[in-house]
Amino acid sequence: MNASHPIALKQSRLKSIRTDAHPFCIVCGQSNPLGLGVKFVCEEDGSVSAKFLGHPALEGFEGLFHGGMIASPLDGAMTNCLFASGIVALTGELNVRYRLPVLIGEEICVRAWIERSWPPLHLLAAVLKQRDVVKATATAKFMERP
Repeated sequence: MNASHPIALKQSRLKSIRTDAHPFCIVCGQSNPLGLGVKFVCEEDGSVSAKFLGHPALEGFEGLFHGGMIASPLDGAMTNCLFASGIVALTGELNVRYRLPVLIGEEICVRAWIERSWPPLHLLAAVLKQRDVVKATATAKFMERP
C-alpha cells in the first residue's frame, strides 16, 4: 500500500496524533510499561480495529476481565478512530453495555467508528468481541480539545 492510499494516510495521521497527544495512554500508549499497548489499524470503512491479549493483572472476578478494563479499550478505540480522522477530542460521556464476561488469556478484538459529527462534538460507537461473540458495546460523546 503506497503512502497516497487513503488508509495509509489515515494510519499515518493516527500514529502521529497518538504519538503527540497520547504517548503514555494506558490503552494505546507505546511508552507505558503498565499499559495494554494496543495497536489500532484503520479499516476501509473508516473504523479502527485492534486485537490484543490482556494480562492476568487486569482480572476482576477469577478468570474474567475487570469491567473498567473492558471499558478502557472501547474508549481507546473510539479515541483512536477520531485520531485517524485528524481529530483530538476528550471523552465527555461513555456508556458501556456489558453483554457477556470477557475471559482473561483469550484474544480480544475491538472496533470503533464515528456515528455522527457536529464539530466540536462527535458521537462514536464501539464493539468488543472474543471468538467473534459480542462481549460489550459502547457509545460515547467526545468534545474536541480547544
